[in-house]
Amino acid sequence: MSKQNPNTTLSNTSLKDILFSTDKAVDGALTEELSRLQIEETGAVISIGSGIASVSGLADVQAEELLEFPGGVLGIAFNLDANEVGVIMLGSSDKITAGARVRRTGRVVDIPVGEGLLGRVIDAAANPLDNLGSLSFDERRPIERPAPPIMSRAPVTEPLQTGLKVVDALIPVGRGQRELILGDRQVGKTAIAIDAIINQAETGVLCIYCAIGQQGSAVAKLVAQLHKFDAMKYTTVVVASGEDAPGLRYIAPYAATSIAEFFMEQGRDVLIVYDDLTMHARAYRELSLLLERPPGREAYPGDIFYIHSRLLERSTHLREELGGGSLTSLPIIETQAQNISAYIATNLISITDGQIYLSPELYQKNQLPAVDVGKSVSRVGGKTQLAAYRGVTGDLRLSYAQFEELETFARFGTRLDEKTRAIIERGRRVRRVLTQPQYKPIAVYEQVAVLLATTAGVLDEIELADIPAAEGKIRVTITKELPELCDKIVRGEVLQEKDQEVMIEMAKKALDPEGVAQLE
Repeated sequence: MSKQNPNTTLSNTSLKDILFSTDKAVDGALTEELSRLQIEETGAVISIGSGIASVSGLADVQAEELLEFPGGVLGIAFNLDANEVGVIMLGSSDKITAGARVRRTGRVVDIPVGEGLLGRVIDAAANPLDNLGSLSFDERRPIERPAPPIMSRAPVTEPLQTGLKVVDALIPVGRGQRELILGDRQVGKTAIAIDAIINQAETGVLCIYCAIGQQGSAVAKLVAQLHKFDAMKYTTVVVASGEDAPGLRYIAPYAATSIAEFFMEQGRDVLIVYDDLTMHARAYRELSLLLERPPGREAYPGDIFYIHSRLLERSTHLREELGGGSLTSLPIIETQAQNISAYIATNLISITDGQIYLSPELYQKNQLPAVDVGKSVSRVGGKTQLAAYRGVTGDLRLSYAQFEELETFARFGTRLDEKTRAIIERGRRVRRVLTQPQYKPIAVYEQVAVLLATTAGVLDEIELADIPAAEGKIRVTITKELPELCDKIVRGEVLQEKDQEVMIEMAKKALDPEGVAQLE
């Protein structure tokens, strides 16, 4: 419906001038006259339900345009049918009734972006949730943007260190990569992502944490931990809790990505965590079924793959002439009964560049982080891994897999020869070394030193219970006695055989009481 301001009229003289002027003059005069008019297209609510509404009368509405309902509640035009528009609500619709007027805004869904969002906790509509006042921002950007084209992308060559030995050594992540984290409930998926955020304190990497469908208390606890480790100063938390409208849960990851892209296009490195995309898929399924879209496999709509692929394709490493920034994503999903071949899991495995799989069996054995090395893979990270790791962990993954097979075989009580027994004992020490407490990321050179000592057999005579103490001694000694070698590792230089021998000897001295006395 069109509405004209009664105070603004189009004079007969101006219309006459327009009609009898040249084409160019017509265009200019008509534009000028229309700009004086205040035209507003409105519609009416046909029906409204759980997070969706049907609206009639908006003949010219655009896809994903924002619509304003009574009380300032916003919605997204989603289904553009011949006689009505299906709208996703972005707020409470309790006070909206059939027949209420709906106004077009003429703009798509957008979100403020800028430096002022660092250290803040906001919802998917950019409303502050942290009692720190209103947001300061540089500009507003649409939440849906095309992914950078192939020619704008550069190879992923620089590592993003998580501070976790099992990840950095065996499943390395590069800046610009998309690494999926998956596993059953309560096995430590979020813990890996939070440790990765905490580990970026001195790296210059900015972080975005997007919580989708979680309880408010869980998000509050997580934010408190980020404050405790002083990580909020370079982190933005975007929250769409389980109590929010499904529309907010649907747009949350796209909004978070637009915030991250602002920094990436400035030439900065950004890490974004989507926790989790299972809840996002469920929110989209709920909206689709309410809008009467036909369900497909497992009742998910047919375009569920597309909504995740267009989200994760925005993560990349830009070419130097475009600033050289990167956006690394760690999407998290939840599996049921270890079923990684489920619909959403296989979708995201095929979209991402690798996965970190967490096993409930390892979690129950208190092997934390409970990463199943055999089912985890990084399809990019090997090329981004620091050179020092390659010399230390080249055979570690294969030997660790062999150890797991031998350990399973040994459980049957079979008599083992000395060589097999030695492999099993070494493997148990490797597994113990890969165990790491939460919120305690480890520096690169300390990881390399401990893993080198383990593969060289320095820990073979140490009891399993004493491994953490021995590891601590090695880390402290290497940091104190070999600073130049530590700097060499951080710079990405190759560890020569002589350098490795020096580190192994220093590790032996760290575990020898007489050697410790000499060092002191």
